[in-house]
Amino acid sequence: MTRPNAIQPGQGQESVWDYPRPPHLEPTSRRVVVRFAGITIADSRRAHRVLETSHPPTYYIPWDDVRMDLLTSGCRTSWCEWKGRAEYLTVRVGDRTAEDAAWRYPEPRSDFAPIAGHIAFYCAAMDRCTVDGEVARPQPGGFYGGWVTDDVVGPFKGGPGTSGW
Repeated sequence: MTRPNAIQPGQGQESVWDYPRPPHLEPTSRRVVVRFAGITIADSRRAHRVLETSHPPTYYIPWDDVRMDLLTSGCRTSWCEWKGRAEYLTVRVGDRTAEDAAWRYPEPRSDFAPIAGHIAFYCAAMDRCTVDGEVARPQPGGFYGGWVTDDVVGPFKGGPGTSGW
């Protein structure tokens, strides 16, 4: 993997270029909140985050902390060489809909077994996603689901010219 000019992390920051490949899964007690159409869709201090070289963390929230009544299964699936087959979900609140705005791994590969029963959200598709109160920004490019916060530095995979990373 080509390593671009990584940003040097400051105090209290992590560089995505120090994250491993294959990715690492870790629990986090940070408060992760997802809001859409004026409703809190998810609120958890029991999430897991996936850390992978060149990617900001992706947060997986346990179903018990997600308004599952506002999610419906979609038709789209994808494949991750590390986690397995993902199924996408649509978020519906009143007259607002966000197609394929969340995903899950119903039967993740063994290293990622703890995220079975968890949901991840694209923060670009939601009105507001926060980590410990800080508004997260979407990972560039639209395909990957990482959440960029001030404590994570890149550059991040997903934007123009990063497909070879």
